[in-house]
Parts: sequence; C-alpha cells; structure tokens
Amino acid sequence: MSEQPEGQVRKTFSQRLANGFFYALTSLLCRIEGSQISRVPPRGPLILVSNHVNVLEIPVLYTRLWPRPISGFFAAYRLDSPWMRWLLKTFGGIPVHRGEPDLRAIRQAIARIRAGDIFALAPEGTRSGDGRLGPGRPGVVMLALQTGAPILPVVHYGDTGWLDNLRRLRRTPFHIAVGRPFRLKAMNLQLRRAERERMVDEIMYQMAALLPPEYRGVYADLSAATTRYLCFLEGPE
Repeated sequence: MSEQPEGQVRKTFSQRLANGFFYALTSLLCRIEGSQISRVPPRGPLILVSNHVNVLEIPVLYTRLWPRPISGFFAAYRLDSPWMRWLLKTFGGIPVHRGEPDLRAIRQAIARIRAGDIFALAPEGTRSGDGRLGPGRPGVVMLALQTGAPILPVVHYGDTGWLDNLRRLRRTPFHIAVGRPFRLKAMNLQLRRAERERMVDEIMYQMAALLPPEYRGVYADLSAATTRYLCFLEGPE
C-alpha cells in the first residue's frame, strides 16, 4: 500500500461530497480569478491569513485549496444546527467559544498546524461586510510563534455585492491574491501587548498591499508599513 504524501490525509466520502458540491456551487455563483492559488505551498504547516468579508469566501477558498487538509475556527453556537454541525466538522472546523479564552480550541489549532494542516485565520476576527480591512487582533501572533509555522497572506476582493448579484442572476467576480510567505521573529522580546500589536499590524499591511486601495481600510497608508518582525521566505520549503 502506498503511503499518503506529507500533509495529506485520506478524504472521506462526506468530504468529497461537500467539496464537489461547493466547488460547483461557487463556480456557478462566481467568476473566480484564482490563478495565484498555485503559489500556496503543496505541503507543510501553514497559517493562511485572509480578510473576512462574508460567508462566500469560506467555500471558495476551501474548495480551491483542496485536497490539502484545512482547519479553522468557527463560533461554537453554530453546532446547535445539525446541518451546520455536519458541514463544519466535515470541513475540519474547530469550535471556539467567543468572549473567553478557549484554551482547548487553541491547543487543537496548534496540533493541526504541527500535523501539517493549513490553518486559515482572519486576523480581523469578524466580517467586514464592505470589504475594507479592520484592525487585526493578535491571536495569529501566538499561533505563529508557538508553532514556528510560516504565514501566508491570501486575500480576496470583488464579492461584497454577491447577494444583489444573485438576485439579479449575475455572477460575482471573485479575485484571489496570494502574497509572500514569512515567519515571525520574536527577537528575544517578552512579547508585551504592544509588541504583539505591532506584529499583527505588520501582518495586516502585507494583506493590505495585495488589495486594491479602496479595500485597505485602516491599513490604507502603505508608507506606514514596517517589516521589523517579518522574516520572508524565498518560496515553498
């Protein structure tokens, strides 16, 4: 019996079914420009940071990154719905209780990353709705430093009006842009809150640079971007 490639797992019937359905559905709803997805490393631990606009990006990005194992957080209250419980667990989601430090969810995320998953995370922590970047939260810093995994910015734009387009039977443009991978360097700091916030701002500016100016939000002034805590990688390791 041949071994599974590193970073790959045998897919279940439910995963194949869900992936096929959502790939077809998102292809019907959107005109997807996703050629840069090929720049995502094919194996190895990875923290994928993305902007969070609406629900559409989740099935689009998940199905275009298939068959790599992908994990991510979702609000635990969604488990109340049997349909959502099946779907989120099929997609490898980790439930997290908002408003409190959920150490169990964090430990699961660290384990998934170390096992070679892509861990997808929206540093903003909430949907923007209008596509403009809001302030990043420093949770991604802790995951990156705990695991040593590289961070890869993968952003998207053009999909803010997808519901209006659906009502008019129009397909929505969905553009995906992939940045340069990098690691965070702590530089022997004790990582006070101020340092964590500077690190996440540097991450957010890397995302902003991939977006058209009208979507950069609070990170619109790219001249303020720094890279003191970023160690860029040449390519897939």
